Amino acid sequence: MGTFGRLFRNDTKVSYCGNARLQTLAFILNIAYNVLEETFKVPFSLHMDNKPVKGEYLEVLLRSPKTVFSTKDVALLWGEEKEQTVSGRLKKYVKAGKLVRAHRGIYAKDKNYNRFELATRIYTPSYISFETVLTRTGINFQYYGNIFVATYVTREIEADGQKISFVRMKDYVLSNTTGIEHTEGIATATKERAFLDRIYISKDYHFDNIDILDWNKVFEILPIYHNKRMEKKVKIYFEHYKSTQPNKTENV
Repeated sequence: MGTFGRLFRNDTKVSYCGNARLQTLAFILNIAYNVLEETFKVPFSLHMDNKPVKGEYLEVLLRSPKTVFSTKDVALLWGEEKEQTVSGRLKKYVKAGKLVRAHRGIYAKDKNYNRFELATRIYTPSYISFETVLTRTGINFQYYGNIFVATYVTREIEADGQKISFVRMKDYVLSNTTGIEHTEGIATATKERAFLDRIYISKDYHFDNIDILDWNKVFEILPIYHNKRMEKKVKIYFEHYKSTQPNKTENV
């Protein structure tokens, strides 16, 4: 279950529990901690006692491997409690051409920012999934310009010219990290997780190429959805797969 059992700082334990909403809260808190300590690589104090001095604020952002920051990210990095102070300083950097405003409350170092990173910073927790992963891994052949993201709301927006489709998942699914990979601070579903996410959302769906799926992984992830309809549907897809592979044996 990912990071639910780890310590959030030294004195507050985020523990895994059965309540779905508390799982999601734990997921959000752990993401915040991991982003700050492991991705941004800068010291962080819960008491805001390590604030940069004048002239260092921009440098703190530029030296980070991240390309996109939310206002809340920046507030934590700068050790600044006042949101108005953070927003005001960021707007000055944008006006001066030192930062780019990618979306409401989201800022980037320059125009070459990672658009997947942007898509997963607008709503958190979230991860790249569905057609974005299915197409990139060869399961679907049709091209989609949208970036598809699993999160807690269903919404379609356009941010800096990029269309992003957010798809709502139930809390207990969203908070389960099985089949989700983290690369350069971006959470992305494996092809098996994206395959199951789409079945979870869509009752009838055509996949162009399911031969490349690792079916052991599919059946390993499947229980997180707690969905009988899905289980029946996945078995149908699996039987179809086996019927096209007469000379292959499966250990599933």
